[in-house]
Amino acid sequence: MKISRIDHIGIAVENLEKTVPFYRDVLGLAFLGFEDVPDQKVRVAMFAVGEARIELLEPTSQDSPIAGFLQSRGQGIHHIAYSVPDADEAVKTLTEAGVDMIDAVPRPGAGGSRIAFIHPRASGRVLTEICQH
Repeated sequence: MKISRIDHIGIAVENLEKTVPFYRDVLGLAFLGFEDVPDQKVRVAMFAVGEARIELLEPTSQDSPIAGFLQSRGQGIHHIAYSVPDADEAVKTLTEAGVDMIDAVPRPGAGGSRIAFIHPRASGRVLTEICQH
């Protein structure tokens, strides 16, 4: 498995319409647009920061993992994602190394990506995502 860079940092927010202006207008980050990710029950706002991105995540359903995160922890950093060339190979390598995975196989993510999450107990309590574009 080869990690090439930080792909994005996911931040859970209660309301994109109220949060986007801070990142776009105050911080001056390049706004890349909104996207619904029905599989994860979220609406995403994406911003470019150099080669990496900031991904704001708003739940679209009360049973969304982001809704649960907001209820228990409030708004804030949800996960860090690393870019890999092959998500299937990365999951296989991690699983063979005994890493506890949330996703046994990659699934669809924002922007047509393929993603898989590593369980926080395997990575120092940091929800970690691998991401293939």
